[in-house]
Order: sequence, then structure tokens, then C-alpha cells
Amino acid sequence: MKTLVWVEHEGGALKDATLSAVTAAAKLGEVHLLVAGANISGVAAEAAQVAGVGKVHVADDAAYEHALPENIAPLIVGLMGHHDAFLAPATSNGKNIAPRVAALLDVVQISDILSVESADTFTRPTYAGNAIATVKTSDPKLVITVRGTAFEKAAKEGGAGTVEAVSSTGDKALSSFIGAEIAKLERPELTSAKVIVSGGRALKDGPTFESTIFPLADKLGAAVGASRAAVDAGYVPNDYQVGQTGKIVAPEVYVAVGISGAIQHLAGMKDSKTIIAINKDEDAPIFQVADIGLVGDLFKVVPEFTEKL
Repeated sequence: MKTLVWVEHEGGALKDATLSAVTAAAKLGEVHLLVAGANISGVAAEAAQVAGVGKVHVADDAAYEHALPENIAPLIVGLMGHHDAFLAPATSNGKNIAPRVAALLDVVQISDILSVESADTFTRPTYAGNAIATVKTSDPKLVITVRGTAFEKAAKEGGAGTVEAVSSTGDKALSSFIGAEIAKLERPELTSAKVIVSGGRALKDGPTFESTIFPLADKLGAAVGASRAAVDAGYVPNDYQVGQTGKIVAPEVYVAVGISGAIQHLAGMKDSKTIIAINKDEDAPIFQVADIGLVGDLFKVVPEFTEKL
């Protein structure tokens, strides 16, 4: 079986989400990568070094610069004549592109897989991760998104994939890129951070969130996350949200401050290696998944914790 993996890249560098998708693809068969964008020779060379990759298809065209799915999907469909499965990381871009590919191929997409059981059978979460479904497909072509936290990352070096240019399918003129407001963070990226400090609605407001959570995160060299309630209340931007409708993370250490532990939030962080919960409510659901729990007033506990680090 030949697999085609969408390469997530930004700023001329390959993103870690791709590496987990490569690991999943390798369980199905031969791994080929697709690098699409403008002026991407550096990304293509980096992709060719990923362990286990046999070939890198490169589509260098301004039409692909912003990964608009209306332009990317026809490119992928054109390559599926020589591939049996298309895999994309379950990122914003991956979730944007894969459904359109599935529709054009007239197949059912298998979303957010956790494991590869066989060439046609996979597991995926349902009911916010409280149940794991085993799904089997009979479609001639597979379209799959991969939950990055469920698979080890393939090594960035050690591969010797061949690089092959592919013809552009051009701009379909169905959509256009207007602009983007990208938050520039001094801290690690949320989905790749080894330590995350997250705050909830109990932080009261934006300035309080910042003055309480940010110093602790800085001492730990951690990324900052938040519950949906904190994001909806306007404490921090959407980019900070962890959970079923936010980002799925699995750091070495996850510190949940003032987060009750709603099922939607737990779905996004319960795979963390060590979970530390700080909450004044001893019956809060977060303590059911926490490895270390501290019942207390976060406005006293967190500054003291920060000071002692």
C-alpha cells in the first residue's frame, strides 16, 4: 500500500504534526510526502530527511502558498491515482483539506485516528474521548486525519527520500487569501510544548489570568493554555484553547489552574504524562484524572508555587 502524507509547514520549516502522521502512514505501507506551497525547496529537502520516507512530491506554485483547500484538494486527488491512502495531521489545515479530498474521491473520511489496526481498520475517539470506536472501511481509497498525540514522532533525520516535482493544478479561483493575524508567542507552541500551564474561568479576567499564569509558565519554560470558558470570557485569544473544540495536547507535564475539568477540556489533555491540578473545589472532575492534586485558593497557591521555583 502506498500512502501520501500532507506536509504541514510554516516559515520554511516542517512542523512536528507531520512526523506523527508519517508514523501512522508507515503502519500502512510505503510513505510518500506532499509538500505544497511557494518557494518550498528548503521544506522539501527537510522532508526528504525524515526517517521512513520513500519519496517527496513537491508542488511549488503561488496557488498553494496559503494552503487553500480549494486549490490543494485537486492536487492531492490527482496524485491519488498512484496512492492508496491520504493522511493528514488533525490540525486546522489538515481538517480543512481532508474533507474536500474525501468528497472529490467520493469516499468516507476516517477522522482523528488513534491507532492502525490493519490496512482497513482503525480506532478513533467518540463522545469526547469517553469511548473508542473501531472502524473498518471498504472504500477503495482511504482519507484519514491523524491525532498527533496518539503516535510517536518519526525521526527528522535518517531518511533518504527522493524529491520529485509534480505539476500544479493551478488556482481554481474558488477562494482567495485576504490576510491573517498570527499571534507571535515568546513561549513554546502549545501543541509541541513539553510543559503547559492552563488557566480556567476562575482566573476572573484577562489581567488576572496574565498576572497569575504567565509568571508560572515563564518559570517552567512552559506554553500557556486555557479552558474554553476562559477563552469565551475573553481572558485570552482562541489560540490558547485546549479541549475538544480547541487543541489536543499531550505534554510531559500539564498544570491545570482553576479548571473544573469539563469533559470537553479533558478530551484535549487527558493523555498528558503528568497532570497537576490546582482547584479550591475538592470535588472538581479534574481531580479524577490528575496525578497530583492540590485543593486550595489558586490566588495564594500559584504565586507561592511560582516564588519557590
